[in-house]
Amino acid sequence: MAQFDFLVIGSGIAGLSYAAKLARHFEGNEAVSIAVITKVQADETNTKYAQGGIAAVWAEGDTFEKHIDDTMDAGDGINKRNIVEIVVTEGPERIQELIDYGTRFDKESDGDYDLAKEGGHSDHRILHFKDITGYEIERALLEEVKRHKNIQIFTHYYAVELITQHHLGETVYRYREDIKCFGAYVLDLKTGAVEKFLAKTTLVATGGIGNIYQSTTNPTIATGDGIAMAYRSKGICDNMEFIQFHPTSLFQPGKKPSFLISEAVRGFGGILKHADGSTFMEFYDDRLSLAPRDIVARAIDSEMKTHGVEHVYLDVRHLDYEKFLEHFPNINQYCLNIGIDVRRDMIPVVPAQHYMCGGIKVDEWGKTNIQFLYAAGECSATGLHGANRLASNSLLEAAVFGHRAYLDTVEHYEKAVIPEGIPEWDDSGTTHPEEQVLVTEMTRELNSIMSNYVGIVRTNRRMKRAYDRLQLLHEEHEQLYRESKVSVAICELRNMITVSYLVLKMAMARRENVGLHYNLDNIKPEKATAVMPLI
Repeated sequence: MAQFDFLVIGSGIAGLSYAAKLARHFEGNEAVSIAVITKVQADETNTKYAQGGIAAVWAEGDTFEKHIDDTMDAGDGINKRNIVEIVVTEGPERIQELIDYGTRFDKESDGDYDLAKEGGHSDHRILHFKDITGYEIERALLEEVKRHKNIQIFTHYYAVELITQHHLGETVYRYREDIKCFGAYVLDLKTGAVEKFLAKTTLVATGGIGNIYQSTTNPTIATGDGIAMAYRSKGICDNMEFIQFHPTSLFQPGKKPSFLISEAVRGFGGILKHADGSTFMEFYDDRLSLAPRDIVARAIDSEMKTHGVEHVYLDVRHLDYEKFLEHFPNINQYCLNIGIDVRRDMIPVVPAQHYMCGGIKVDEWGKTNIQFLYAAGECSATGLHGANRLASNSLLEAAVFGHRAYLDTVEHYEKAVIPEGIPEWDDSGTTHPEEQVLVTEMTRELNSIMSNYVGIVRTNRRMKRAYDRLQLLHEEHEQLYRESKVSVAICELRNMITVSYLVLKMAMARRENVGLHYNLDNIKPEKATAVMPLI
């Protein structure tokens, strides 16, 4: 058993910035302990793979109101405006903190920051470092965290379940708000043992859910673990139907994760085309290739189906190659490695799952409905994104809510009391499964269900078929889970089934087409499907 004051599950920008701020707050107090756990190495996070940048009002002439309006417009107006205002107005200060930690952003020759413009933005406000901005932020934050002696980073530790009162035999609560979190059961991947990590306060910062789909830009660790754990603990989840598909992942059939061709490439002047050089975005939106991602992704999906092609192209041949190389060296080199010279070849692109706009519902301080449990980053539903995330707002949200969760934590953590008698993990009567092929095949089936029936464009019939198949998959896996010693593969599949169900449930309940949710049958509201029963 290990006991800490603060437990952080996940080591991306939200989790690390939260831990760093706690450590600074308690500087010199060695009695205060902070644990950060990650199921692989500390830098393997969704943050690391963010190419484009982080959005903030930085340039002269740009305004908070313009950034707020752009965010509301991209989110189809169902964003929580007060949250949008908080994130936009507090964002520059949080970015300055990242700079103070050592994060580098590209500058012009005169020393001013080189601000990019991306789809849905009305001004140049994207701070970036080449085309590996997330990697640079992750590097700086890890260096900052490692400076603090009261932070312990546990790599190759996998959170299995959150610990709440039901582990003490309490299974009935008058209100969901009566539930308290006391840490998590954690699998040590080196020993295979499940340990208790008790904590006064827990932050879930586990990233997204991309691997429920066949094609995703997310790393393989993005399996919805935090969302699924919170849901099983009676945490409230929201807006799970809003799955953002990045319009331009590199077309490489069978490769997972998909290589991302950043939004910033279109902001830099890249144009979407067909193989014959003809353009098509003028038929969908006046902003052409710089329209918000939901519009561009549906446009590409429509063009692919209409013309019977597997992909479209992004043309950058007309751009200044030296400047392109300066801004996108990683993208340029990757393309060269597979035989694409962007000076003479168009880049084949196709939409791929990219971001989860919903997640664990939190308030303006990152608090969930479960006491002493916070969530931040992609696994949370703050209300910032509404029905569709504006490009480069995700790293901004994570930084702002990592900070706000920290502020609330130091105000309330001392009220937490960890009860006696929390039991050890009980896996008596279970065995190691003999065949990993069961998990592999169920994962493949889950990917097929979600990609074919709950993708960019949906219908009631497709979603009903998905629900029927998902129900059978859930029952089959639950039997396997009950009989087996826990492993990452089995637990990840369990979590992916859970979050797939949440995506599907909320998609079937959504009666109007808004943002990233597009159901062909919702054109006629009377055909909308009723809300499904809970699994």
